[in-house]
Amino acid sequence: MKKRRQFQAADKVIIIRQHLLEKKPISDICDEYNLKPTQFYQWQKIFFENGAAAFETKTSADQKQRQQKLSKLEEKIAHKDQVIAEIMEEHINLKKRNGLL
Repeated sequence: MKKRRQFQAADKVIIIRQHLLEKKPISDICDEYNLKPTQFYQWQKIFFENGAAAFETKTSADQKQRQQKLSKLEEKIAHKDQVIAEIMEEHINLKKRNGLL
């Protein structure tokens, strides 16, 4: 039974790059790496479809985490403010009862 070869993403990019930048014919590339031309064209299609991702900032996931952390901290501050307001209200009521105000 033959074991399937699996190319890493970086290897696929190197293979596609040979054709696009070095102008190496697809037939030579397929012979060199023992690929079928359909496989090469499939990789090339995926490469071009996902090309925009290379230019996107990778901080979008980082920004989501920061935004979630920020909203949690804002909620925590709001809760603390509410607790402080309640404590101050009790403090003022105690002063009023004791005739200090």
